Amino acid sequence: MSKKKCEHCRLSFDENLMLSDDNVKFFCCTGCKNVYEIVHTQGFDEFYSRLGKTTLNPVNSNQNISENIQSLYQNYVKNDNQICKINLIIEGIHCAACIWLNEKVLFATKGILQVDINATNNKAMIVWDDTEIGLAEILARINAIGYRAYAYDAQREDSRLTAKRREFYTKLLVGVFCVMNIMWIAVAQYSGYFMGIDAQTRDILNFAEFILATPVLFYTGSSFFAGYKIAIKSKTPNMDMLIATGATLAYIYSLYAMFSRKGEVYFDSVAMIITFVFAGKFLEILSKKRANDTIDALNSMIISQINIKDQDGIKTKQIDEVRAGDIVVLKAGDKALIDGVIISGEAEFDYSCLNGESLPVELKVGDELKSGSICLDGYVEYEAKAEFKNSLLNKIITMLENANLKKPNIQTLANQLSAKFSITILSIAVVTFCVWAYLDGFEIALITAISVIVIACPCALALATPVSTLVGLSVGLKNSVIFKEARMIESLAKCDTIVFDKTGTLTKGKLFVTHAEIFKPELIDLIKAIANVSNHPVSKAVARYLTNNSNLKLSQVKEIPARGVSGIYNNKQILAGNAKLLMQNEIFTNEKNGVSEYFVAFDKEIIAKFDLSDELRQNAKKVIDEIKNLGYDTHILSGDKADVVRSVAHELEINQFKAEVMPDEKAFYIQNLSSKNVLMVGDGINDTLAMSYASVAVCMGSGADVSLQKSDVVLLNDDLASLLMAIKISKRTLKTIKQNLAFSLCYNALTIPLAVLGYVIPLVAAVSMSLSSIIVILNALRIKKCNFVSKRRN
Repeated sequence: MSKKKCEHCRLSFDENLMLSDDNVKFFCCTGCKNVYEIVHTQGFDEFYSRLGKTTLNPVNSNQNISENIQSLYQNYVKNDNQICKINLIIEGIHCAACIWLNEKVLFATKGILQVDINATNNKAMIVWDDTEIGLAEILARINAIGYRAYAYDAQREDSRLTAKRREFYTKLLVGVFCVMNIMWIAVAQYSGYFMGIDAQTRDILNFAEFILATPVLFYTGSSFFAGYKIAIKSKTPNMDMLIATGATLAYIYSLYAMFSRKGEVYFDSVAMIITFVFAGKFLEILSKKRANDTIDALNSMIISQINIKDQDGIKTKQIDEVRAGDIVVLKAGDKALIDGVIISGEAEFDYSCLNGESLPVELKVGDELKSGSICLDGYVEYEAKAEFKNSLLNKIITMLENANLKKPNIQTLANQLSAKFSITILSIAVVTFCVWAYLDGFEIALITAISVIVIACPCALALATPVSTLVGLSVGLKNSVIFKEARMIESLAKCDTIVFDKTGTLTKGKLFVTHAEIFKPELIDLIKAIANVSNHPVSKAVARYLTNNSNLKLSQVKEIPARGVSGIYNNKQILAGNAKLLMQNEIFTNEKNGVSEYFVAFDKEIIAKFDLSDELRQNAKKVIDEIKNLGYDTHILSGDKADVVRSVAHELEINQFKAEVMPDEKAFYIQNLSSKNVLMVGDGINDTLAMSYASVAVCMGSGADVSLQKSDVVLLNDDLASLLMAIKISKRTLKTIKQNLAFSLCYNALTIPLAVLGYVIPLVAAVSMSLSSIIVILNALRIKKCNFVSKRRN
């Protein structure tokens, strides 16, 4: 007797004793069969590849499979005293109703404490009590209502969205190709309908339309049928239900008309309905791809090991093993990942990742060191005051993860109307069919019902938002403005408060020399030489100011932490740096408050002095004035010193500003603004947390990578005039969307009664539906012809 291995437990049994549905997969018992089906249908097949040659015990039919699921996803579940948390991707969500359904089902489940689903990337954070419910049951409940959930993995999610984008792109190409060709045939059909056409030619054209419409319906339109299946299973009507029903009925009736040679075919309507609405779905996929989770970009800053000093010398420790009281060692180029206090040495630190301050910060013994800063020069030892999980950097990452799950405050009107609209039209069509079937028979009833569905098919309603936003996206791109998600055009148009970061946003974020005094012009080459030997931001700014390099060679060049640089020329010392460097070498000078000064001294004599500052962006004053004229409430938040921020605010006539604020304080400030429609404009990692809590986040094109990914709108050319352009484009686009929605609703209000009364045949219904779509598209194209403010530089 031959033996077979059970697909789940991997134990061998006699073939005639095993269960099998297809003679391909065999199971030793019902329990193993049920577990395999759950694991397979929910996409956990990798569980078996991880088992390798390991065998399992057969599963009783009523045995809980949570242990298998838990072992499969043990690296993704965070457990704190039986309170578990996991981030999942729920596949199949495509509208607000889907999110509502999932949250309603999960919240109704005993043991689930928290559910947050992100509308842009379908990422769900679920918290549950492990003593009351297991992960397997949670996944089963999601699967039971027609969705598929799996653990979130950044790399896997990016690959999934890329593959889905390619799939949708291929489907859209097929739809567009077929529609372009089928419409040429339809032109001949419509012409023949009014001018006469022989039966043989008409049959050939009908068959050609059938060939072209079939792949559009069943390949391009497959996602609508998937949505229809979910709508039926969850008993929640959606737009997919109406589109799939109208297109399928029109297709079936067209088949009947083609083969029976009675009536008109509507294959062109089928292709148009599917392709036009699918274009909106493709736009949604692109938005979700761009909005993919970016927390990993911040996590990439975190190295796994750091240097710790103890009695045995310097050794490495895993970051999670560092405890309060440990001595951490930092040298030039290292990142501080633990908060602490410096106990030895001094150095300058780049705090731009935390507070956006343009100038390096000098820290010495006794000063507090924040995690996230970068040591620019020198060597320090500092005492850790907290574990990594309590560090400022980790808090920022955690808050970003939570903020990323915030639902958008604004949903498009089309989504709000979709469920009610769909079920209303289907109900009207069913009633119409029943009444006409009673009055005039089946064929007239079917034609009339199809006319109702086709003429009311929400093509214009579905196109009202995506086509207008697509044009808005195109206009923005031509003007160096990228809206990373189509919905952000509408959200931006509704904002009434703007919060600006200072450094890199209102200012260029790049030091420049505002005043220079060369006391020894004959030594200009020497000044150039010392400025060029250092990579310090201040030295580099002076070197740019002096333009040409020097051929002079310096010896014994030495970087002096938090001070400057020294060297020897003709056996005499040359120094370049701040006033503290000169005082250290017994060269005295007056230092200005709030101004970065760079001195050059040769042989104990000051030979040059440079004042440095950050420059306002061109057009900043003009743009701010026009923004205020539009009625916006303006604020400035900055990590820079108070006198610097006050000077910029005074120059731009912005009365509401706050200086020396950390990232979490920026986020708290935005959360507590009276307005809930807040636009945040920034450029650095320090701004990403505040951006997450704003309704819309705008980033300058030269900003940090994480900010660019976290933002909703990017100004590619770093010109603030582009911000004004983005605002005006969004307002014009929103106005057009409202016009299109009003037209489509009025169109349905006028045409549906005519179709119900039998005054509209399917042919006229299809033409009417097509014309309504064309009107919506033409109105959207008017956005391109609007005269927006041109970006002129002062």
